[in-house]
Amino acid sequence: MVAVMWFRRDLRVEDNTALKHALEEADSLILLFHVNSEQLLNETSKNEAAFFKSVETFRKTLDDRGATLHLSFGNLTDCFTKLKKKFPEWTDIYVNRDENGYGLKRDILADSILYDLGIRTHAFHDHYLHSAHEVKTNTQTSYKVFTPYFNKWKEYSKPSMIKVEFDEKKIVTSSLFKEDKLRFESFIEKHPRMTTIQTGSVAAKECLDTFVENNLQKYDEARDYPSQDATSHLSHYLRTGEISIRTVYDRVSQAEGFQGKETFIKELAWRDFYNMIYTSYPNQKNEAINPEFDYISWDNNEEAFDRWKEGETGFPIVDATMRQLKETGWIHNRLRMITASFLTKDLLIDWRWGERHFQEHLIDYDSANNIGGWQWASSTGADSAPYFRVFNPTTQSERFDKDGLYIKQYVPELREINNKKIHDPSKLSVAEQDSFGVIIGKDYPAPIVSHKDRRKMAIELYELSKEVYRSKAK
Repeated sequence: MVAVMWFRRDLRVEDNTALKHALEEADSLILLFHVNSEQLLNETSKNEAAFFKSVETFRKTLDDRGATLHLSFGNLTDCFTKLKKKFPEWTDIYVNRDENGYGLKRDILADSILYDLGIRTHAFHDHYLHSAHEVKTNTQTSYKVFTPYFNKWKEYSKPSMIKVEFDEKKIVTSSLFKEDKLRFESFIEKHPRMTTIQTGSVAAKECLDTFVENNLQKYDEARDYPSQDATSHLSHYLRTGEISIRTVYDRVSQAEGFQGKETFIKELAWRDFYNMIYTSYPNQKNEAINPEFDYISWDNNEEAFDRWKEGETGFPIVDATMRQLKETGWIHNRLRMITASFLTKDLLIDWRWGERHFQEHLIDYDSANNIGGWQWASSTGADSAPYFRVFNPTTQSERFDKDGLYIKQYVPELREINNKKIHDPSKLSVAEQDSFGVIIGKDYPAPIVSHKDRRKMAIELYELSKEVYRSKAK
């Protein structure tokens, strides 16, 4: 039997469910990665550059093992039709299935195309500890609140790691799509050079080991402080599948450090939860899950949005975060919440604008997590922050970056400030501005808005939306 292993966001040989079955059942196996132009963002996207850097690393890793990752461009019909002509004996394809978003739509289309070509599809659950349809309420409905979901989630046994016997002799290495390979290499060259991340399964496992050995025990206490850099940094590798979620869970669950370990495992449950939510609410990328907030009259000031994106709002913790995102493509989760709350409830800009900006720039962009996070911060989603909870960026900064170490790293204009006014430089006296070498309104912007005023306005807008919703529901 000639089969295809179609890689997507599972760029690894180890602990790969579909690949294990493909190698066990096929006589000859074609390793395939398909680039669909409909899914691409733009050549400046750090999200895209980081993902395809991982694809390139995976391709080279397979080359070193005497295997070949065949690259194909174009629409799925052309890709599979062309492959069937080259290999008429091809009968089966193996995939790790997506449950929502673009991936689900692609898989539904692919099933139809492959059926018409006479190809049998073997699809597996691989990306999460529990699938979107596995953890249910006692009445077999989907959860909407995390805590009861987590309590049920903990009762389920977790899947074990999968041993893959990789037999290079089964792998088809003859060149199938020479033009597409050259096109892929040209495509890679046009994207930003991602020097801030290491890619590949080896790097992913080293990242996991470093986290477990150095930061897991203190994770519950240190994870909220960006200057301590105590998070796992595994999100990019989980997004690309350069490491499996089973491998991460197995390593962490066997480690010491009870409280830190339990807190981290809870974060893995949030990952499953958001996947379940996206599956339950397939339109959540463009629609609020909570219909009460469909009628918010967003300000959507484009100049304010640009200043948020560039880190020029006059709120140092927000500006440091957005500059780090622009520079590296990654930001701390606490900072994602602060900046998302600021955009939606201080600048009164639609959460969808922010979600799309993060989609373009995050190297660890995961649609379920990112959309879920934005709907949480904007109070429009499942189990989200109450609409009257508005993060004060200054007090958040004082609490989680007390000495301004993180701010100073990304906002050099403020590095000489040695007192707590670094969290709100607009309070510096003229003498202090002169002493610290920063003139507010010239060297660093004054606050773009009054947090106190905008907090009040945001609550009023949310309450008005609720009133409109109720009137339409009558």
